[in-house]
Amino acid sequence: MVEIKSIEKPDDRRDFPRGHLEVVNLTGLVFGKATFEPGWRWTESVKDLTGTDLCEVHHNGYCVEGRMRVMTRDGSESEVGPGDVFVLEPGHDAWVVGDEPCVMFDFAGGIGDYAKAR
Repeated sequence: MVEIKSIEKPDDRRDFPRGHLEVVNLTGLVFGKATFEPGWRWTESVKDLTGTDLCEVHHNGYCVEGRMRVMTRDGSESEVGPGDVFVLEPGHDAWVVGDEPCVMFDFAGGIGDYAKAR
């Protein structure tokens, strides 16, 4: 089997303040491309859509451009930048660092539920 789709023609697009998510669904893979503008922060831009205090989505990601700071439920912080591959457990806040957009690819199945109104 070969299945090919372009992220340029996503199956779903979700817009939220200062950003958007494009999602492609393939057999066995949900792939997302997220673009976050300067000033974006999860607790300010997405929290009200989800009804949770922190992001409760698991992320397997790759940062294409820009920088993002992440704070987990226990208060620890890390920063992700271009070329970084990361795993991020549910229960976190995140925000764009600097004055350029942050673009990330996410290939965890949970990204299919990201920024969906509950």
